[in-house]
Amino acid sequence: MTLPKNFISILSKVLTIIVLAACAVFAVWGYRAGIFKSLDALQTFIAGTGLWGPLIFMLIQALQVIIPMLPGFVTCIAGAAVFGPIAGFFYSYIGVCIGSIAAFCLARKYGVSIVRRFISEAKYEKYITWLEKGRKFDIIFILAIFLPTAPDDVLCFIAGLTKMSLKKLTVIILLGKPFVIALYSAGTAGATQLLNI
Repeated sequence: MTLPKNFISILSKVLTIIVLAACAVFAVWGYRAGIFKSLDALQTFIAGTGLWGPLIFMLIQALQVIIPMLPGFVTCIAGAAVFGPIAGFFYSYIGVCIGSIAAFCLARKYGVSIVRRFISEAKYEKYITWLEKGRKFDIIFILAIFLPTAPDDVLCFIAGLTKMSLKKLTVIILLGKPFVIALYSAGTAGATQLLNI
């Protein structure tokens, strides 16, 4: 039995659809269950997942980049509060990096149509104009990734519509994300210590 020439391509598309569907189901279930309604609700849910906690938290961090459910800083704070600043930092870092790269790959593979499904029309119209900056986009993107308030989820989708390589995007994310996540983790640790005084 011989496999069709485009078997890998078909398998890749099928797996992508399955993963996206699973993510969507989890996001809808989490929303209806009230997991994403507040920081306390998210912390309670994660704390109650036991040994699966780190994996589920990393999934949530990856998902919040692709499907915005809570602001990124909220999930980072939740991770630091539940797992401690160091473990919370690493779990957040891994999850956010996976989500950022996934958003880029989705936009690269499926184009504008998928981008418009995952980000609001207002944000799309606001940031799509960045593409007109040509090569300056890369510099602006790098600077934005290092800023705590930057809409990096949107920018990763937009970057997927440019000629930026996956390798370059990955390097930028891997180097840029630790700084912001560390700020949130350290801030949470500091606030916790103050409250315990």
